Amino acid sequence: MSLDARVVRRLGPLELDVTLTAGTDEVVAVLGPNGAGKSTLFRCLAGLLALDAGHVRLDGIALDEPGRGAFVPPERRPVAVVFQDHLLFPGLSALENVAFGLRARGTPKAEARRRATAWLDRVGLADHARHRPSALSGGQAQRVALARALVTEPRLLLLDEPLAALDAGTRAEVRRELRRHLADTPGVRLLVTHDPVDAYALADRVVIVESGHLVQEGSLAEVTAHPRSRYVADLVGVNLLAGTASDGVLTLATGGRIVTGEHTVGPAFAAIAPHAVALYRRAPDGSPRNVWPSTVADIDQRGDRVRVRLDGEVPLVAEITPAGLAALDLRPGDAVWCTVKATEVTVYAA
Repeated sequence: MSLDARVVRRLGPLELDVTLTAGTDEVVAVLGPNGAGKSTLFRCLAGLLALDAGHVRLDGIALDEPGRGAFVPPERRPVAVVFQDHLLFPGLSALENVAFGLRARGTPKAEARRRATAWLDRVGLADHARHRPSALSGGQAQRVALARALVTEPRLLLLDEPLAALDAGTRAEVRRELRRHLADTPGVRLLVTHDPVDAYALADRVVIVESGHLVQEGSLAEVTAHPRSRYVADLVGVNLLAGTASDGVLTLATGGRIVTGEHTVGPAFAAIAPHAVALYRRAPDGSPRNVWPSTVADIDQRGDRVRVRLDGEVPLVAEITPAGLAALDLRPGDAVWCTVKATEVTVYAA
């Protein structure tokens, strides 16, 4: 299965023109500022908006191609959407909500209820089958919305900010479940998010859309190392490091250790702002809690900011001023020391 799309659509002041491809071996996250066109892109892929030009092809079949007069209405597309605010039917139970898509596609009632029950069990809500959305928590409602999308076995799954409406604790729990379900779901999987932690945890590749156009794509690490706009620099300018947390220390797969000052336990991410990374030519005096030897891998100067990519057991991107760069006299390949205060490290459960 594969998606091949060029989505061209004018909507008010927005002129969307994005080329997007995705395969079944990856989860693709679409990121961008408000008004960039992300939701319009998803609505076009789902068939809720028709293209002005371009094409949407899934497995080689044209779902929308104005030049050939092809358009498959949304109810006939093998596409499912999970929205930020769930959009569950308030008058239906959780079971009836999950079964709705199957019934709309002609599945017999008994079979639809059987498959819906199985999916509610998979998302841990078998005991809530008879509950209506008003009786569910935000996390439970989002699990029902996910089950409703996946029970139809879509060839294209679109997730539009599926975690944005959840509180921090619920978000981490649902993120873990979502990652598991995405790994087990065949088909093309696309995710819209504003949170780089969600992109890091869930996606194999990120696509950045600004003002209706694709400006950058690649792994989050690639995009972080070489941002092509101020938005991208601000969005993914945070260092995201995955490891195992215990007793206030995050241990990375490389063996590097980060003192966090927070007592998260288990798989976790550490977020460190580039401006919180201090650089020295020699080992610093005193006893800072996080000190690592590193090698300058790359230097990217943009206006009044310089981003220095560092290789080592704790790979980081530091942000310094042009004056700081001149004082340190740094070049790629130079050995440096970097420090980060424990209070500057934010830890997220994985």
